[in-house]
Amino acid sequence: MGLNIGTCEMCGRKRELTFHHFIPKTCHRNKWFKKNFANEEMKKGGMDICADCHHHIHATYAEKELGRHFNTYEKLMADPKMRKFVRWVKKQK
Repeated sequence: MGLNIGTCEMCGRKRELTFHHFIPKTCHRNKWFKKNFANEEMKKGGMDICADCHHHIHATYAEKELGRHFNTYEKLMADPKMRKFVRWVKKQK
């Protein structure tokens, strides 16, 4: 299997990409998430991002916090911590 190289949906840099689930897999069996989100929405909802952005997301927010409050691109980018990081990382090589 080859590398998934493309443009990061967060920072716009060309990198190897990983898939970020808007609702983390660790939350998929949780009753609250099952009640509030369709199974397909939990499994497929996400975006292809670089390792730098992915690491920052998971270092900044707890899993349940991500699933409940930052479960779309728009919600993530509305947070000042994420916007500040993306502005910074766009300037990196």
